[in-house]
Amino acid sequence: MSSELTDPKAAERAFWSAGNYDAIAELFWEVGAVVAGAVSIAPGMRVLDVATGTGSAAIRAAQAGAEVVGLDIAETMFERARHRAAEAGVEVEWLQGDAEALPYEDDGFDRVLTAFGTMFAARHDVAAGELVRVCRPGGEVVMANWCPDGFVGRAWAMLRRYRPLEAPEAATFLEWGTHGHVRRRLGGQLVLAIEPHSVDLVFASVDDMVDRFAASFPPIVDAKATLEAAEFDALLAELRALIVELDVGDGETRIPATYVLVTGHKPVADLRPNC
Repeated sequence: MSSELTDPKAAERAFWSAGNYDAIAELFWEVGAVVAGAVSIAPGMRVLDVATGTGSAAIRAAQAGAEVVGLDIAETMFERARHRAAEAGVEVEWLQGDAEALPYEDDGFDRVLTAFGTMFAARHDVAAGELVRVCRPGGEVVMANWCPDGFVGRAWAMLRRYRPLEAPEAATFLEWGTHGHVRRRLGGQLVLAIEPHSVDLVFASVDDMVDRFAASFPPIVDAKATLEAAEFDALLAELRALIVELDVGDGETRIPATYVLVTGHKPVADLRPNC
């Protein structure tokens, strides 16, 4: 039996290595600047970008002069990440690793960032605890998380009907896009601010968008490899209908994709009550 079938982490790496994630990530590349810009980042700071993908937040932090590590479970992301960093004229350390077991000491980073990354970790409490653990007291944690009622949330819910990607009892990653879930996972550890945001996904046409997602988006590439042809055609038809419903473009296809920006300050003093 292959390791992808027996090792959940190997399966996760294989899943996110399918397709061409960078062709999707470039659609919301600007969110990396929002995440890195949500807190002050200065030369000499140590910054960790967890589940970095192709490095949208890591590269922005490096441009601010920080010493940056971009960590991702799928090291296939790093070829494009290195290329993007070189284009930006910065250096980033790229490291294969797991958001649920960060290979760093406690309190090791001034800023811990994650743009649509850590939210995909299966064990939410474990991943949240790791973000907090490696952030120094007085430091900041920043997350960008897709909302369940936006385009990405609705598209993912549609995908799950065709290709269940989590155990039925598992908490879906989309819960990270709600205030309550963020506060349950991080409240009491961080002083939180949660703000609604949106990024427009822009394409020449509906056909262009459907074709890009079918060819490049790992969950849809995975679905194509596992579904019967008729099922996959039905999936794409539903995706097309969703795009048409949400399109606000004028001469182009423009889909607003909503997310929450979470900023958490790790207090120097313990937040837990003394009693």
